[in-house]
Amino acid sequence: MLKKLQHNPILTITVLVLLMLTFGVKYLSVSIMEARNFITAREMLTDGNWLLTTMNGEARYEKPPLPTWLAAFFGMIFGIKNLLAIRFPAIIFIAITGVFTYLLSNKLLNNKNHSLINALIVVTSFYVIGISIEAPWDIFTHGFMLMAIYFLFQYLHGAPNNFKAILIAGLFLGCSILCKGPVSFYALLLPFLIAYGVVFKFTAIKKQILPLLAFLIIGLIVGGWWYLYVRVNDPATFTAIAERETGNWSSYNIRPFYYYWSFFTQSGIWTIPAFISLLYPYLKRRVSNTEAYRFSFIWTITAVILLSLIPEKKSRYLMPVLIPLAINTGFYIEYLIRCFKGLKDKRETIPVYFNFGLIALIGLAFPIVGYLFLGEKLSGYMMFPFAIASITLVLLSVLIFVQLKLKNMEKVFYLTIFFFAALLISGLPLSTALIDNNYKPISNLKEDTKKEAINVYGFNYISPEMIWQFGDKIPNITQEDGTINFPNEPVFGMLANGISPEHQELLLAKYHIEKVATYDLNTSAKDSKSYRGRLVNTYYILTKK
Repeated sequence: MLKKLQHNPILTITVLVLLMLTFGVKYLSVSIMEARNFITAREMLTDGNWLLTTMNGEARYEKPPLPTWLAAFFGMIFGIKNLLAIRFPAIIFIAITGVFTYLLSNKLLNNKNHSLINALIVVTSFYVIGISIEAPWDIFTHGFMLMAIYFLFQYLHGAPNNFKAILIAGLFLGCSILCKGPVSFYALLLPFLIAYGVVFKFTAIKKQILPLLAFLIIGLIVGGWWYLYVRVNDPATFTAIAERETGNWSSYNIRPFYYYWSFFTQSGIWTIPAFISLLYPYLKRRVSNTEAYRFSFIWTITAVILLSLIPEKKSRYLMPVLIPLAINTGFYIEYLIRCFKGLKDKRETIPVYFNFGLIALIGLAFPIVGYLFLGEKLSGYMMFPFAIASITLVLLSVLIFVQLKLKNMEKVFYLTIFFFAALLISGLPLSTALIDNNYKPISNLKEDTKKEAINVYGFNYISPEMIWQFGDKIPNITQEDGTINFPNEPVFGMLANGISPEHQELLLAKYHIEKVATYDLNTSAKDSKSYRGRLVNTYYILTKK
């Protein structure tokens, strides 16, 4: 079986990603970033706002529209309420990230098995998976940029007259810009170019200037036309949003320079191998290709340094670093596969036993810890997926221990991949058992108010998750200056996230207020640290006096 996987690397990567995520993502709650993307996609379909994009009826130019177009396209075919359908483009781009990590690695190493290792590491890295849910734009912008880098590498490292590669690279560069502006240009492409220049040099640079300029020009045209269109058609709003977004870079989520220097932990199950792969003096004499290892090392470190220079920092901004880090980690895994049976130094063997032994112990402990943690919530239909998850993870854990004892690191590596996949496939459905009793969705309110011929408005802050689940726009009657723009209807519904005494007095002077229900989209308990007050709204019916 192992040989079949290695002989069909692209198929292996694609099938693995589809199996890991296709059956489980529908069980995950919609995040705030996802909700913004999906609301915009819905309004593309309902209102035709494909270019002058909106969210809840208001201009949404903070992010370019390509990822939203993809979500809207799948929503048009399979239904905009179908979570799997509108999440499927992100799943595809995780697979694309894996495939192009393989292709780039194979160009770099000319070794299919080693390249497959790199690709499997990247698609099983924690934040590569997490980013597709937390921030849908990121996996697209970095996926497109990785494709651009692959074709650019073909030109730089292959035939100098391969202008087709330059054209394709420029196209994908533009698509990346059309997903999230110049973010990936700075976080992924620029460190790649620096690492390439240091390791491989830019030979015959004079002959390459025009093709490289063509690459940039094509990218700017493909990626920049939407910005120009919005700037011409809605200049005031575009300028205001651009100034606010630019200001955030230096005044929002400010973190110290060293904030990102635990970046290797974002790779999840590969944290220890990733850290060891960064010990350049140790590994440089042990890898099979010193030049390629130096390239991936410099690419990784340069990306972290460049990201550290920007005052605004968020954990998810590290996602592009995981691509060169996966390649870098692959050198260490490949070294273990070649040499582990002959290693005698405990300083080399203990970290390996600890890392993969810990993963296996987690699998062995899963049935006990899961049962104690979930308790009564496992009754009924939840017992079947829990039993399947427990049996699968325990079996894989035993096999990992057996192969560790035999020092067969190739099988240990692939069993770890299967372990991660099994955890997602069988574990994600169990997330529904974690939903607390306070959870009360708003999904039926739209139909209820439609029957009563009542329009629903928002008062103060209404979260994107609430608007998405409601299924339509919720116009806000409170203005930025605190004034209230009262609807003309004698009777209307109102969702509120808290009402101040002053506003309550003002409302009571004009309306009879009936409290109908409280909607809570928190899946965690109220005493939990993850409980968010912004996900709670009270629904009132207001009748004019």
